[in-house]
Amino acid sequence: MGDVRGKTVLDIGCGSGVLTEEIHKMGAVVHGIDASVSMIALAKSQFPDLDLSVADALSLPFQDAFDVVFSNAVFHWVEGGKQQTLLSGVRKALHLGGTLVCEMGGKGCGESVHHALSEGFARRGFHYVHPFYFPSIGQYAPILEACHLQPVLMQWFPRPTKMNGRDGLKNWISMFVTAPFAGMEEEMRQTIIQEAEDRLRNQLFDGTDWIIDYTRLRVVATAV
Repeated sequence: MGDVRGKTVLDIGCGSGVLTEEIHKMGAVVHGIDASVSMIALAKSQFPDLDLSVADALSLPFQDAFDVVFSNAVFHWVEGGKQQTLLSGVRKALHLGGTLVCEMGGKGCGESVHHALSEGFARRGFHYVHPFYFPSIGQYAPILEACHLQPVLMQWFPRPTKMNGRDGLKNWISMFVTAPFAGMEEEMRQTIIQEAEDRLRNQLFDGTDWIIDYTRLRVVATAV
């Protein structure tokens, strides 16, 4: 993120505040926001000196207030059709010439898992609705530019990510892939997850842990 000493920084989706605290230690005047009341409460309990508040990333209450907007692993939770709303709010929050620094899931992130789940849904006559927005550089750059954020650096790269233990894949699906299963009976949900695990074992399980095929998209853009 570069030298942020003395700069005002907005951390979108700060969660438990760990990265917000790191930015604070770098000398920035940082404000962290998260849509989760419980996460902000946790962050405040761990880092009582941080400036934190509950706010929705799609309706940011800031205008011309920050030198830097930072976000890690948050933007891919916003559906594609609402990315322009998100980025317009980011641009509004930034000073002219300010910087957006973010990292999110990129095109193909966890594709093996999502494909296996999709096949399990299809075999039962259901449509699997992908719960994340994972763009390519070519897809995301025009959205940034439409929101007056000029890309300075965009990197797509693989980042295989370990999920500890034999239940790592099941635990990951249960934690992060909830929306597609909404309203489904628990027995069917467990069967589909088990089928996905069986299908992916030779590909993603190393004998001890599951290694999910994450990819990332890193963005640095200037407010123009």
